[in-house]
Amino acid sequence: MPLIALTLAALLAADSGMPVPAPYAGEQHRAIKALSEREIADLAAGRGMGLAKAAELNGYPGPMHVLEHAEALALDPAQREATQAIFERMRARAQALGQELIEAERALDLLFASERAGAAAVDQALSRIGSLQAALRGVHLQAHVQQTALLTRTQRERYAELRGYAGGHAHGHHAS
Repeated sequence: MPLIALTLAALLAADSGMPVPAPYAGEQHRAIKALSEREIADLAAGRGMGLAKAAELNGYPGPMHVLEHAEALALDPAQREATQAIFERMRARAQALGQELIEAERALDLLFASERAGAAAVDQALSRIGSLQAALRGVHLQAHVQQTALLTRTQRERYAELRGYAGGHAHGHHAS
């Protein structure tokens, strides 16, 4: 019934000459059309943005959250130092790639804004963007792999509990 009401309302609005808002209304004023201000800030800061969910939700802890829970995980000094190093390398590389991705998206936007978007130019821009997205995701996923190697099974299980994952059991078969 609600679907029928929504459809009817949309038809009435269309028939009445009233503008029906488009899903992207307002986004035409963005500096880079494909990226929100939040996404730009996240990319520039090297934040994960869910890029490592495949690792995180399958029992591979991330260094940032391991550091947040260092006390509860009873990290020894060597683990803490190594985790900090993994995090810093990840963040530095993610920030650099994030800046490159922002600029690649800006270039794609400019390609269309300047009315120079031909098939070859778009393909080239998308290839660059795709490579950067894959590299950025890889930085975050590899940090989870490196982090997991530093923790004991008990620490990984405790991490899962602290993060609120199903019963605290780390999935997969990782070295302890």
